[in-house]
Amino acid sequence: MKNAIILHGSSGSPKSFWLPSIRNFLEQSDYEVWVPQLPKPEAPNLKLQLPYILKNGKFNKRTIVVGHSAACPLILSMLENITVQIKQTILVSGYARPLNAKLKEGEKQLEKDALPILQESYDWQKIKNNTKDIYFINSDNDPWGCNDQEGRYMFDNIGGTLIVRHGEGHMGSNDFNQPYKKFPFLEKLIIL
Repeated sequence: MKNAIILHGSSGSPKSFWLPSIRNFLEQSDYEVWVPQLPKPEAPNLKLQLPYILKNGKFNKRTIVVGHSAACPLILSMLENITVQIKQTILVSGYARPLNAKLKEGEKQLEKDALPILQESYDWQKIKNNTKDIYFINSDNDPWGCNDQEGRYMFDNIGGTLIVRHGEGHMGSNDFNQPYKKFPFLEKLIIL
């Protein structure tokens, strides 16, 4: 069975940004698509979200997983915990370390212990073994710090394909007025 899992980022939902568009694209290609509302999206927490994904997700050699922002470290943890190699993983504006975001006035930098979606370390080899194909799409000016350096860090540890977009920000952000309702470039990367 061809299936796809699309995961939203922090404070998001299945209707955030380009997620509905990618869902429609995959459904038109005869994929069964699951776009869940993650538990406590305003404060992504690996201890809540990872068991939810592992319990409710379907994983097989034809599975495609796509994630945005805070969903990306969740997907890394998911890949570390599944027992099958999936077809493709695409991480958009992803990260695997504490971020150095450009802060608005009055905001405080998140401390490492305030980022419960991250693991302290990752089994990069296991992650690599559990996805046949992986793409990292990051921008060189991501305001949250999910930038090309974060993409490079994951790429250096896993391999795959790193794509650096120039001036694309977070590729979906209400706070930074990036509606990003469609993502045709992402559609071209999906291996149907």
